Amino acid sequence: MSSASLLEARPMTPALRCRDVRVSFRYHEVVCGVDLELASGEWLGIIGPNGAGKSTLLRSIIGLTDFLGTVALGDGSAPGAADVALVPQFPVLPKGMTVAEYVLLGRTAHLGWLARESLADRQIVSSVLRRLELSAFADRFVSTLSGGEAQQVVVARALAQQCPVLLLDEPTSALDVGHQVSVLELVDDLRRTEGLSVLAAMHDLSAAGRFADRLILIEHGRIVAQGTPAEVLNADLLSAVYGTPLTVQSIDGELVVLPAPRRQGKDPS
Repeated sequence: MSSASLLEARPMTPALRCRDVRVSFRYHEVVCGVDLELASGEWLGIIGPNGAGKSTLLRSIIGLTDFLGTVALGDGSAPGAADVALVPQFPVLPKGMTVAEYVLLGRTAHLGWLARESLADRQIVSSVLRRLELSAFADRFVSTLSGGEAQQVVVARALAQQCPVLLLDEPTSALDVGHQVSVLELVDDLRRTEGLSVLAAMHDLSAAGRFADRLILIEHGRIVAQGTPAEVLNADLLSAVYGTPLTVQSIDGELVVLPAPRRQGKDPS
């Protein structure tokens, strides 16, 4: 059964709502009245060119950027640290901390005042590291990791947080193809088995089409298209928004977005 069919089979309970979200920097509006609704257990992908406002929108939802408008959970309450986790595009990793210690920080949102991590918290961290094939890195200092390794560890911390809503900001930008697939498939598996709701800003349009139930296309801070991947991944629309000729092909039932073939110059002979 496809991800879209699975979503249709679930009750459409809202996990997160944004209403008229606006963000301005130095009197320039970079997010312009965005409305969106993320259903429980849904993967909603946000696509658009660099500078479109994708990252700013995610930072607004998690409370890292001031905004106007409303961001609320399905029950109408404001999201807190135990409700929404973020995998940032450019994480800052503290020196002198091991991978296991860093991932354990994801459990902080669930601890009471002055409480220490329990055995259960450490078991959750061990499970996440194992599923991401990072167990061998547990005692390494985060400052010694490569860019791809560090990105995986940041994803591990967010998953250890065990929030019902996960925000991904270009989560695989520093990973090779193999690790890109493994990370996205793990998130997708958690979405299907545990009802995790995913809102992901994605640079790779083909991956967005493969994993997302729905897509939102943003240009200059505004939503210009939304719908299923088949509806949004339209060659003419994408070419106009991204400012370069693109093609969309179906390969083994999946949509693949590629640059249009280069025009061949005339034979100088």
